[in-house]
Amino acid sequence: MAGPSGCGKTHLAAAIANERLSRGYPVFFITTPDLLDHLRSTFSPDSEIPYDEFFEQVRSTPLLVLDDLGAQSSTPWAKEKLDQLLTYRFNSELPTVIVTIVPIEELDERLYTRLTDPKLCQVYVVKGKQPALGYGWGPEFEVQKNMTFANFDWKRVNLPPEQRENLEKAFRLAFDFAKSPEGWLVFLGVNGCGKTHLAAAIVNYRYQANQPTMFVVVAEFLDHLRSTFIPESRVSYDQLFESVKTAPLLVLDDFGEQTTTPWAQEKLYQVINYRYNARLPTVITTCSSLDEFESRISSRLQDPRLSLVWNIIAPDYRGDLRSSRKKIARGGKSGRWS
Repeated sequence: MAGPSGCGKTHLAAAIANERLSRGYPVFFITTPDLLDHLRSTFSPDSEIPYDEFFEQVRSTPLLVLDDLGAQSSTPWAKEKLDQLLTYRFNSELPTVIVTIVPIEELDERLYTRLTDPKLCQVYVVKGKQPALGYGWGPEFEVQKNMTFANFDWKRVNLPPEQRENLEKAFRLAFDFAKSPEGWLVFLGVNGCGKTHLAAAIVNYRYQANQPTMFVVVAEFLDHLRSTFIPESRVSYDQLFESVKTAPLLVLDDFGEQTTTPWAQEKLYQVINYRYNARLPTVITTCSSLDEFESRISSRLQDPRLSLVWNIIAPDYRGDLRSSRKKIARGGKSGRWS
């Protein structure tokens, strides 16, 4: 079963599993990322079940319901495990329900061939309107809402010429990108150098042109993703993750400020890898150097065929403000005593 997030395909798959269980038949229901995580965990010395035994249980279960196919990482190991699992069940003609979060035709060719074999498989595309998250500034982005190209100060007169020219070049790159977003634009630099202002200015420019754009602070995005697992969440995990992953233009602000848990790294890699393969326009800001990221992410960010990386060497703007306040204070004292 395929279809947009929130259309009910997982509900239907779970209903099949519950119906069989209610009749006393064995069923194994699992999401694809969880399956791969469990397989990896069996290599740990503390694992209660060896890899071979667990994999055989899943592979040979009388009825397997595999949810969220396509949400897993696309590492060679993950591809191999899924291929082994589904090839075995295909050749053995074992009853299997598969829910995919991506269109069938976007799956790996080997999987696509098996899942569309008319002699064994029935493909259902569940139609339904995906709840719209919309594109616009939320209430937590009051500061970014006012960051435009018009009020970006790239002429900072207190800077040496090299830094001022570097900042002007960053401004020109961002402005050109806003007019015609193609490829990726990656801004590096210290806190307060202007990266977020330029990224937000791109978003505001696109909003003025009535073009959909999504601005995401990475650490907050991961928090929102985690919160979708609670029963009270108004947005499903699939809905939120897909909206970010597939946004026509995405800004990932403060990349590298997030926690470095395996889960967080995996989610960010899935976003980066999807947008890399789909060549979707993306803006990334980070205070880190690219060699601080894991190699599968840094290699994509640095790919010259897609990405333009610019290191803003200007210092924190707030230093200018502190300097101005000191001058005003000194001027005030001399004025009072004159």
